[in-house]
Formats: sequence, C-alpha cells, structure tokens
Amino acid sequence: MADIQQHDVIIIGAGMSGLRAAQLLADTHDVCVIEARDRVGGRALAHRFENGDTVDIGGQWVGPGQDRLYALINEMGMMTYPLWDQGDRLMLSRDRLSKYTGTIPKLAPHILLNVHWMMTRFDKMAAQIDPARPWAHPRAQEWDSQTVAEWMRKHALYRRAFEVFAVGIGAVFAAEPHDVSLLHALFYARAGTSLDNLVSTTGGAQQDRVHGDMAGLATRIADSLGDRVRLNEPVRKIDWSDGLRVETDRAIHHARRGIMAIPPSQAMRIRYEPDLPAGRAGLWLRMPPGACIKCIAQYETPFWREEGLAGQAVGPELTVRVTFDNTQEGKTAGQLLGFIEGSEARQWSGRDPEERKAAVLRAFSAYFNETALHPIDYVDQDWTAEPFTRGCYAALMGPGVWTAYGEHLRQPLGPLHMAGTETATAYFGYYEGALDAAERAVAEVTRALEAG
Repeated sequence: MADIQQHDVIIIGAGMSGLRAAQLLADTHDVCVIEARDRVGGRALAHRFENGDTVDIGGQWVGPGQDRLYALINEMGMMTYPLWDQGDRLMLSRDRLSKYTGTIPKLAPHILLNVHWMMTRFDKMAAQIDPARPWAHPRAQEWDSQTVAEWMRKHALYRRAFEVFAVGIGAVFAAEPHDVSLLHALFYARAGTSLDNLVSTTGGAQQDRVHGDMAGLATRIADSLGDRVRLNEPVRKIDWSDGLRVETDRAIHHARRGIMAIPPSQAMRIRYEPDLPAGRAGLWLRMPPGACIKCIAQYETPFWREEGLAGQAVGPELTVRVTFDNTQEGKTAGQLLGFIEGSEARQWSGRDPEERKAAVLRAFSAYFNETALHPIDYVDQDWTAEPFTRGCYAALMGPGVWTAYGEHLRQPLGPLHMAGTETATAYFGYYEGALDAAERAVAEVTRALEAG
C-alpha cells in the first residue's frame, strides 16, 4: 500500500527557492519538500578535487543589490570573498591577443564607440520595463516580435561590434542572440538592474563568491529542515482539483497548499489532473533552458597572476568564449573557469569528455600560454545533460512568449503556487531571484492558509 502523508504545504523542488520557501514556513506549518534528485541544491552543485579543494560547478556568484542572498549567507553562518579582479584582461580575436581593462575589450575607437552606444541604448530601453509586467510596455509587441540578434543587426555598425556584443549576450543567457526575444532580454536586464551590471565583476553580479560554496549554502538550509526534505522522490502526478494531491514513486502526499519550485521544462514532465490550462501549458512549453557547460581547470598556482593578468579573457571564435580566475581565497592552487555556452554547448554536449577537456585546455592556453595545457585536475559539468535540469542558467523566452503568455507566469494553479528563479521579478535567473520568488510564494500561501 502507498505511504500516505498529510501536510499543510508541499514544496516541489529542493533548489534554493524551494529550500528557502520551506525555511520561511517551517516554524508555523507542517512542510514537506519533495526532491527528485539524490541531493539538494538544484542548480547549485559542488565538486571536490583530488587535493581536497571544492568548487561550485553550478551557480556561484553574488553581487551588490542581491540583498536577500547576502542576508541568507550571513544567516547561515557563511562568508563571502571577492572574485580575483586585479590585472589586465585579455581578448583573442582573429589570432590577435590584446590586453584591456574595464568591461569592454580594447577595440578600434570606432568599434568601441559602437559597442558602448549599443550597451547604453539597450540599458536605456531596459530601464523602461516593469519587471512584474513586461508585456504591458507600450512597445512590448514590437520588442517581443524580434530577437536580440535582429536588434543587434540594426544597431551594430561593424561586424566586430556585433561579435563582442554577442559574447556578452552568451555570457548572460547561455544562449545565442537569435534564441532570445528582445523583450525577454530587456526584462532580464531590468530585473538584474542593467545589462552592464550583469556582465560586470567588481561592483556587478560576479563580484563575490561564498566560502564553502553555494552548494554548501543549500546543504546548510536543508540540514536545518531535517527530515522535512525527502530526496530521490520524483513527482509523477499532481491532482489540484480539490486541495492538493501529489503522487511520487514512494508516497501520496496531501496538502492544503503547495509551491512549485522547479524549472518550467521540468514541471512539464509531471502529469496534472485536471490537465493544465492552455495558457499555462503554452507558457511552460515555450520556456526552454539555456545551454551551458561549466569547465574548471586546477593548477599548482594561479600562474597568470605572475604576468599581471586577471584571468578574465574573451574570445568570440573559441570554444570557451569567456574565462575567469576562479581561485579560492586562502588556497594555493589556482583555478581557471570557462563556459561553453549556447550553440557551442549543444554541439559539445554528449561528446567524448576527454575530447571536450582537450578543447577547453586549448582555449585556456590560447589565452594564457601553454602552461594551461597541464592542469593538476579538471572538471566540467554539462548542465544540458543533467536529468532534472536539462540546461542552465535559466529558462529563455523566444519571440512572442511574453506578450502571449506572460500573465500566466506567476499565477497559482489552484492551490499550487509558483516559485523558482524563473518566476522572479528581481534577478530572474539568479539565486537572488530564487529567493525573491520564494518570499512571494510564501506570502501567497500564508494568506491563503489564514483565509481558511
């Protein structure tokens, strides 16, 4: 016979949003968190190198303006430290390696002016968006009918300017400019303050990291919840017709209210009774995740620092288009971090891991020298192949999705409320967004429970 459980609130997904929602409710309600994986954290995941050092192979950064996340890190007894951002940055294009400082690579003056003008114009448009209702902007239909690539073709006066801007789009969305609606990109930038903020290190979204890893933060929250968190329990069916009935392989859970805290693509794997309304199904079917493979090479020392380099590089023509110095504060071993994103990630996913590693190390050596070919350890995480994620960093919206379906994004499905970073109005796609969404969903659930 099936194990039958009764709760006040069921939370589906033990990522950062689901865990935070449970933490906020646990003192006053009977809460159960149901997780399909054998671990907590969702898109937060850590790896341990052979020398004992650990590294986030999922999301890892926090920066100014992400006040909820800083507060949670402090609440859980953890500390942050700054990303290494000292020295020159590098750009490799058409076999020419050049040094630069600041956010935008060193370019010919006319190209530099064009890229700066594109960034300024983009952020000026983004500042007009209401992140709670992007579809309500007077030009929403116009902006949602085109891709970012179409907008770039109109405003990039030079091919090099288009290429540099495209690297920034790839770094932010883990997608190609033609994958993303212009309205979605503007919303995303507005939710994260600006595109300039989202591509910046010091003073921006990539400013700080967490001692003990972001995955360690998720583990501490889960530990505080104890046996309220149930692992290895994929949800198979949700009946939302009269209260909430959630079926898994191990149990049947009943609750007065629930919170969905998993990506839309994963929510579509569940059966619903009654069937999902057309608007909800249409939205979730049109929110695929970005494509990202996160790659970290570990070295005896951060050798690039000896040459006065920050470890940050850009190469529009390489497999790894952006890199960072990922060395942990207080550790002697150096780390180079690179991302394979968008179309490159789709091409490399599923290929031989050693072949992929060799391509990544070749890219690192093209930026920094042949020492990069000889790490003491290496790891990469193909998020497109992760069974209960299938991509990163967050869901994307192509042309027409926001204006046709956006109003359904945060609406409850009967007694089931929506959380997860994809429902955030602040820092959509980030852990800060996950916490923002958790707070909103908890407020909705609390009001509903109090109303009886």
